[in-house]
Amino acid sequence: MNKSKDVILLEELKRGSDDAFKKVYQDNRTKFLSFAKKYGLESQDILDIYQDSYITLYENIVSGKLIELSSTLSTYLISIGKYKILERLRKNKHKVNDESIFNFYNENDASIEAFDLEFEKLTTKEELLAMYFDQLGEKCKAILIMFYYKKYSIKEIMSFGNYNSENVVKSQKSRCLKTLKQLFHSTPKQNE
Repeated sequence: MNKSKDVILLEELKRGSDDAFKKVYQDNRTKFLSFAKKYGLESQDILDIYQDSYITLYENIVSGKLIELSSTLSTYLISIGKYKILERLRKNKHKVNDESIFNFYNENDASIEAFDLEFEKLTTKEELLAMYFDQLGEKCKAILIMFYYKKYSIKEIMSFGNYNSENVVKSQKSRCLKTLKQLFHSTPKQNE
């Protein structure tokens, strides 16, 4: 499914098309189940997580939280699911430490992107930003992605990262963003 088809599909979803919702569910079910299998959950748990993820996608569209796509619908849906997998792992094992969370987060992003067959060419600025972003520590990358890309609240990040307070998350996010901006703005300006 290419990006323009996803944009059209998103517009149909916003209009409440039952056919579009069925298509998204059916087109992504097998892909999601294959993706989630490697985390050692029972098949029924994985199916429950997929259905919960699908409902969250639906709610995000209906509530206006998902206005436009910055990835494919498949990637967006699987991204929702990976956090639900993490929540289930936490429930099953009672304790998942910070390092596990961030390893889980970064490992899954690579796995999710592997499901997308088409990639767009980045601009020079986007390539620089990606390069500097990769230079950040794992916790910084995870916090910035969760907050700016995934649109998670400070409270959700606090929960996922086992932080003690929202203020700790806010200050960490602020420091990470400042570091990224400094790296980006230290690049010599080139003629564009």
